[in-house]
Amino acid sequence: MGVSIGAVELNSVAAGVVAGDAMLKAADVDLVVAQPTCPGKFIVIVAGDTAGVETAVAAGKAEGRDKVVDTMLIPSVAGEVIPAIMRTSAPEQREAVGVIETFSLASAVLAADYAVKSAAVDLIEVRLGRGLGGKAFVVVTGKVSDVSTAADYARARLAKEGMVLNITVVPSLHPDLYQALL
Repeated sequence: MGVSIGAVELNSVAAGVVAGDAMLKAADVDLVVAQPTCPGKFIVIVAGDTAGVETAVAAGKAEGRDKVVDTMLIPSVAGEVIPAIMRTSAPEQREAVGVIETFSLASAVLAADYAVKSAAVDLIEVRLGRGLGGKAFVVVTGKVSDVSTAADYARARLAKEGMVLNITVVPSLHPDLYQALL
């Protein structure tokens, strides 16, 4: 069984710090990210075993109360997702590049997991809301057909929450623009 990941996204930095503290004190989990994002949001992402992550997310949600914007839990996250959140991966550009833009940070993490589990794509980044007005996006690369499959699958899985803003697949993205995305 793989590592689980969970997030609590709040519309207050102060509430986010308190919720993050509650999450880390509630369970034996590892902190992946705790950071302010635009516009005045805060996200806390933790990893560990499923029970611990569930407990941590529940504690963060309870502590954050009405300041919680979104939460998520992925019981067995794809191995590429955490490095992409932390921007420690830089795969070679392939045939196409796909961008999945979401209204919430937690939804972007879910989109990244859906994308890499649904097709043979490389995850470039999960950008969490800095300078984006509270939005987030995921960038993947691979064959046009695989990038399209990953994008379509993420769109279908996130459709019921209404958190997808835009999805695009660009065949043969100019190399200079690819480098700018890294």
